[in-house]
Amino acid sequence: MTTFSELGLAAPILRALDEAGYVTPTPIQAQAIPIVLSGRDMLGIAQTGTGKTAAFSLPVLHRLAQNPQRPPRGGCRVLVLSPTRELAGQIADNVRAYGKHLGFSVTTVFGGVPHRPQMRALQQGVDIVVATPGRLLDHMSAGTIRLDRVEVLVLDEADQMLDKGFLPAIRKVIPAVPRNRQTLFFSATMPTEIERLAADMLSDPAKVAVTPVATTAERVAQRVIHVEASRKRNLLAEILRSEGVGRTLVFARTKHGADRVVKQLEQDGLAANAIHGNKSQGQRERALLDFRNGRAPVLVATDIAARGIDVDGVTHVVQFDLPDTPESYVHRIGRTARAGASGEAIAFCAADERDKLRAVEKLIRQQIPAEDQRLDRSTPITAPAPAAAGRGQPNRGQRRGGNPGAHGAGHRAGGRPGGHAHAGRAGQPGGARVPAPAAGAGRKDRAWRDGDFRDSAPAPQRGRSGR
Repeated sequence: MTTFSELGLAAPILRALDEAGYVTPTPIQAQAIPIVLSGRDMLGIAQTGTGKTAAFSLPVLHRLAQNPQRPPRGGCRVLVLSPTRELAGQIADNVRAYGKHLGFSVTTVFGGVPHRPQMRALQQGVDIVVATPGRLLDHMSAGTIRLDRVEVLVLDEADQMLDKGFLPAIRKVIPAVPRNRQTLFFSATMPTEIERLAADMLSDPAKVAVTPVATTAERVAQRVIHVEASRKRNLLAEILRSEGVGRTLVFARTKHGADRVVKQLEQDGLAANAIHGNKSQGQRERALLDFRNGRAPVLVATDIAARGIDVDGVTHVVQFDLPDTPESYVHRIGRTARAGASGEAIAFCAADERDKLRAVEKLIRQQIPAEDQRLDRSTPITAPAPAAAGRGQPNRGQRRGGNPGAHGAGHRAGGRPGGHAHAGRAGQPGGARVPAPAAGAGRKDRAWRDGDFRDSAPAPQRGRSGR
């Protein structure tokens, strides 16, 4: 398939795509759309930024158009589950854009905003609801939403929802939807527990995988800088002032850490905002707006932003702190070099983060070019890292380990919906390389302390969710 017109989509959808300048589907779209149109369940594995949103929303809109009917009062015909408010909003915007000539109603249901407007929208019945699991459970408990008429259930970024503790919430949602439904299960990575869950939830699914599991974007120039933790602040300011550095995402390990980095950048004369789970919905939206329009070209985030933030022109991703789970490294750097553009990903590594770096390199199966900017180089960077007082030990254990692209409705790159063409430069890495991690390197179970994704979901549990 080379154009959307060859995929058999309804004329109003093709008209909307044409008006947006979208002609050529991405690989995940070209493979997934015919499968979804056939009515089969599907397991889609694709890296962030490949066009997953359109891969499910276009054929779902076609299905609704082929069978027009009023949505049930208090319910919906299509339910899309998303791990974050930002991603839910972006998915809804995309669906509205692709279906603008069809007249279907679309509502978002997520936390951080009042319940009442959502309740009023649901009372009338909605064609498509895009929800985070926590707030959806609130409405289910209050009796303000019914799911017994859902025709299509979509789980987007399923691995992130499960990683962040939404498995119990999802288990409560599944029995409320009809067994005779179409289920679409999308994930950027495919750990074995996700594969087991998909096997339980899906019925004879088709599997589409357009990128290897746990791979990083090919056009991202990666490098790691070994530096003392106390010097990260100055190094970050130096990088942000460098020529060619534009819109930059900075990742911190904790919410308080993100706020601290923003305060330090402001003291250094650099405009920045933070986005994380302690921010209100209004604060998060204003931070994203400032980031998009360049008023504050630096956005400091926890991993809530690793999936779903869809902003043009992100030239750099800086990991101020390495993530506790190596998969998050892949998702973080996926914010740049989208739709064939190039970008640069820089990771700071202090002495107590070396095990996390080894876990990342083991996951992506490559050495990241490294440079040593430590003041004290008497200890080789390959030496075992000492345990940091007051901090959790690095995670251990080998991980199991994949839109219009990402989730932007108005982005164009190469005629593909959702792709992002980013202006940027690829930095030249220098210094000694960190050797590949030992075959036996591992990590312990992930910590659940960061509540950014939970949205009032219950404490995480392990197990299966039947269909």
